Amino acid sequence: MKVRHLFLWTAALAAMASAPAAQAQDSSPSRSIVPPAGRGYVGLSLGRSRYSVPCGVTSLNCDSTDSSVQISAGSMLGNFWGVELGYLDMGRISRGGGTTKAQGLNLSVVGKAPVWQSLGVFGKIGTTYGRTDTSALLGSGVNNGTDRGFGLSYGAGVSYDFTPQLSATLAWDSHDFHFAGSGRDPVRSTSLGLQYKY
Repeated sequence: MKVRHLFLWTAALAAMASAPAAQAQDSSPSRSIVPPAGRGYVGLSLGRSRYSVPCGVTSLNCDSTDSSVQISAGSMLGNFWGVELGYLDMGRISRGGGTTKAQGLNLSVVGKAPVWQSLGVFGKIGTTYGRTDTSALLGSGVNNGTDRGFGLSYGAGVSYDFTPQLSATLAWDSHDFHFAGSGRDPVRSTSLGLQYKY
């Protein structure tokens, strides 16, 4: 993914996440259902993805892993629960003499809980609207084409607060994507990230 596109997605998600905080300041506390400022966050995670799609009739020039990127913005609706919107790019793998890639938008319910001092745990469940593109050699046993659709997503991880505003995360996630000719298959990732709370 180009650095320019990464910057644009980060800016857009940060703007969406900051909107609830601005609305909370303009409305009276007794009537507002928007969480107060200080519960929103934006995050960036870099990791390694693993595709579960078959290689075709030959394993020549076939792999299943690549780098992954996720940009997220969320808001805690209470002390333990929140919602999160994210863009994810699961990278590109070699398959069937060509390539397969997956990316999408994710919406999840997030649960967080403190464990000890600055250490916490979190889990999430939701849906990912994904798009996949596959190009392969004829006769490779891999179908060419683009597919898209909704799929289940879930994940879990741990967080460590360096400061009240800045946290590091270690997470494992699974997202179901639709692939041309093979139905729905999971793409999983393990990542390290940073979250900024405001």
